[in-house]
Amino acid sequence: MTAQRMPLGLSTFVLASPFSDSDVGLFEKVKDWGYDQVEVCIEDPALLTPRTVAAAARDEGLSVLVCGAFGPDRDVSHEDLDRRRSGLRYLRHCIDFAAEVGSPLVSGPMYAATGQARLLEPRERKAQWQRAVESLVEVAQFAASGAIRLAIEPLNRFETDLVNTVEQGLRLCSDIGEDNVGLMLDTFHMNIEEKSLARAITSAGSRLFNFQASENDRGTPGSGHISWVEVAEALHDVGYGQGVVVESFLPTVKEIARAVSLWRPVATSMDDLAADAAVYLRSLLGVPTASA
Repeated sequence: MTAQRMPLGLSTFVLASPFSDSDVGLFEKVKDWGYDQVEVCIEDPALLTPRTVAAAARDEGLSVLVCGAFGPDRDVSHEDLDRRRSGLRYLRHCIDFAAEVGSPLVSGPMYAATGQARLLEPRERKAQWQRAVESLVEVAQFAASGAIRLAIEPLNRFETDLVNTVEQGLRLCSDIGEDNVGLMLDTFHMNIEEKSLARAITSAGSRLFNFQASENDRGTPGSGHISWVEVAEALHDVGYGQGVVVESFLPTVKEIARAVSLWRPVATSMDDLAADAAVYLRSLLGVPTASA
């Protein structure tokens, strides 16, 4: 299959958390490092306005992707109706935000609260799964009205107990049954949960809507033991031409560090991680520099 050009993106989790309108000046660095896209995570909706984000990205020649942050009050699979409604409101906000900034999708583990790990009885798990499906059908139909896609992210077993693998993610997509629902895959989670990164990517196939690059320790891609050549070949094999987003997290932000179990620095600095990752991934993926 013909190789597609893959835009290179950087998550705002590398820049500031929670990311706000006052941080959009950092987009200049994102461009200087050689990225094409910025993935904006809407941690606190009150701190971000679409117009400000879109204008700042446009000034730097960057496109914008949107991802969500899913805490316990944004859980669309929760047994409490008010919590489910809160999750639905938040996702609708993310979708509206995406439409305003020109993002084709909203990504993230939107099926449940991140950090929730429980050994439920099969009957309870089935009920939770069904609540997630019913909620995400509603969200997907709302998103489709604005031509926005949903990219569902499987997480590792320590960060969620519901969707850990590509196989489970595809089953959730199938149960939702909407064409605008697919997957976002993250090499950090895949490295823990999948038997083969290449087979996981190829099994996602046309349902692969977004992709995040993170080393096995959340450090700089290329500095650990992820098989990046295998990853790149699989992405090219499925004709993937969407963004490859570098994601890591600031260890100084206690809430995020606790959520992702990040207890130590994984690079000399987040700036070095971002800059070095761009150089490595452009060479690996055969992506021309942003100015080319």
